[in-house]
Parts: sequence; C-alpha cells; structure tokens
Amino acid sequence: MSEHHHMPRYFKNKGELARRDPYKQLVASLERLITEHPPDKIQPGGGLYYGPISVAYLFFVLQRYYRDFTIANVPMGAWSAAYIKQAEDHMKMYPGPRPAKCGVSDDIMALLALGAASSKDPDLAEELCNYSEVVCDAEAGNEWLYGRAGYLYLLRLVRASFEDDERTLRLINDTAADVIDAMMESPRPWRWHGKAYVGAVHGAIGIITQIALTDPKRAPALEADLGALLSYQYESGNWPSSIPPGKDRLVQVCHGAPGVIISLESIKQFFPNLTGRIETAIRRGRECVLERGLLTKEPCLCHGISGNALALEDKEFQHFLTFTTGHEIKAMAKDGILEKSDDPSALWCGEAGRTWTWAIADQELEKKLLGYNDL
Repeated sequence: MSEHHHMPRYFKNKGELARRDPYKQLVASLERLITEHPPDKIQPGGGLYYGPISVAYLFFVLQRYYRDFTIANVPMGAWSAAYIKQAEDHMKMYPGPRPAKCGVSDDIMALLALGAASSKDPDLAEELCNYSEVVCDAEAGNEWLYGRAGYLYLLRLVRASFEDDERTLRLINDTAADVIDAMMESPRPWRWHGKAYVGAVHGAIGIITQIALTDPKRAPALEADLGALLSYQYESGNWPSSIPPGKDRLVQVCHGAPGVIISLESIKQFFPNLTGRIETAIRRGRECVLERGLLTKEPCLCHGISGNALALEDKEFQHFLTFTTGHEIKAMAKDGILEKSDDPSALWCGEAGRTWTWAIADQELEKKLLGYNDL
C-alpha cells in the first residue's frame, strides 16, 4: 500500500454511466488468472489475502455458482485444488501463527480452514480451534489481516460447513466466544502497531464487523464503539485512516469510506439504535467514493477500483467496474497512470479480486468482500 506522490491518487469520474457484460469479463478475468498466474508461478504466502491460497479460495467459492463451468477444460474445484497444492508444497516455509500474525493472512490457519470447509473434516476444524491459544495471547492484535478479527472470519468459514455437526459447531462457537471476549476486553481504541486505525483491514470497523457477523448477540456491546466511529466521518464523507485524524487522503477498502460502507451494509441490521446515523453515513460516504474512488492503483479489492465499486449501488457499481477490464488496465498503464500491484494474482491485491467483482455483477450477488464479510 505504498504511496507514489508523483502520480495522482484518482482520476475524475465523468461521462455517462456505462456497463460491460459481466459474464464476458468474468471469463476474461479467469483466463488471465490461470494464464498469467498459473498455480506453480505464484509465490507461496499470504493466506486468504494474497498468494495461492487466496486464489484457491476464489475458485472454491465460485464453484458454487458455476457448477458446470470449465476454464481450459478444467472445472473450478480442480483449479482450487491446484492452487492449494502449490501452497501445501511449501508448507515447510510457513512459520505458523503467532500473536503478531494470526489473522486471515496466516497460511497454516487459512489452509486448515479451507481444508475443513471443503472436506467437512472435524479434526481439521478442531486443529484450527486449537490455535485460539495463540490468538488469545495478550500480545495478539485485534484487526483482520494479522489479528483476532481475521481468525473469526476463518472460524465462520469452517462453521458454515458444520451446521449439522453439533459437537464441532459447539467447539467453533466456544472458540469464537473466547476470542471475542479477548477483543472486547482490549483497551480502546483498538490499536495496530501503536496506531488507532479506523478502516476495514487494520481498524475498528473491521473488528466490529467480524465480531458482529460471528455473534450478532455481541452487537449491543459494540454500539458505543460504532457510534464513535460514525462520528469520525469527515465533511467530505470519507473516514480517516486513523485517529486522531490526519489528512483526508485515502479512499480505499483498507483505509477510508469504501471499507466502512461495505462493512456497515452487512452489520447495520444488528444496530437498530444507530439506523438513521448509519444510513446517513453510508449516503455521504458513497458521494465521496463516487468523487474520489476511481483510483490509479491497479484495480483490486484492498486499494483499488474493484473494492471501491462494492461500496456503491448497482448502476454506479457497474460503472466503476468498466474501469477494471483488461483493456482499461492496459490503457491506464499506457497513459502512465497505473500503479502496478505487487501481488498481481491476489484475491485482495490483483486479478482474483477483479474476478470476484465480475462474479458479483454476473450473479447479482450481494456486494461483499470475499474473505471479509461474505460469511
């Protein structure tokens, strides 16, 4: 998420609302993914955020919606397995979770979660739950990418496959309860590397969202935290990256309005006392995304147009996606206004995330971030 000050952060959103055929773009994106980033060419590491497991997770989820679909004559499930194999072949490289890194980016836990979810193997689920000791360590962070909030997502991913297994379900829910207790007992504001971040990836809205989605009964205890977060919104409709607020700069999923809006949309039903404030915040936030959300960073979920699109309503969402086609990205590069991704295959930083947004458009799914609030 480096900053290049010689390049404008965003370009103007002008012209008529447009749309592209999402199915056609989905297929093109998938073909680029397997051609430019085949399993054996992706560097291991990154959990569900970047790297082979993140791409495998995309295919794992897409197979639900595209059962008979093949790319290069290979079905989605087999592609998922191929990317997982690339991750598993490098198991010895992974340090395993530790308090400083126990979120969605941890490879061992992401592999366990995906394995448990796909095979419905209770032993794998139990193994994931056993890591709660690391996650509940006093030194562990609370955010999504490297902390407890991300572990809660992994637990939800597994839980979805064990709804009819009472024993495993109880284990998962008990584990989640312990982790949530640790998060709730953490001093406010929640900090990551000493800073009180606000956004979805490292900050308070990500923490609140993961707790509320994991156990909605905890929402009332988070009302004050969410109320405070709503009050941080700038006049522009954006949110600061951290508190105390600095310059109003970043309009991204990781830092800024897009991540907050996408989060609020999926948790607002749990905060009935804040309904009016939440709706106003979303409306104002969307105005900011429409104005400043067409980023020059390579389109992706975390800090790019694809993620920002998910914060918008249908027509604007479709319009933003028109700037994420292969053709448009090439044109941006040619014009010298594209900051290339360090992880071009990744679910959160590259092509796999673009694929996900085209699938949302094609299937008319709820506009959720895969690996964050889709469960």
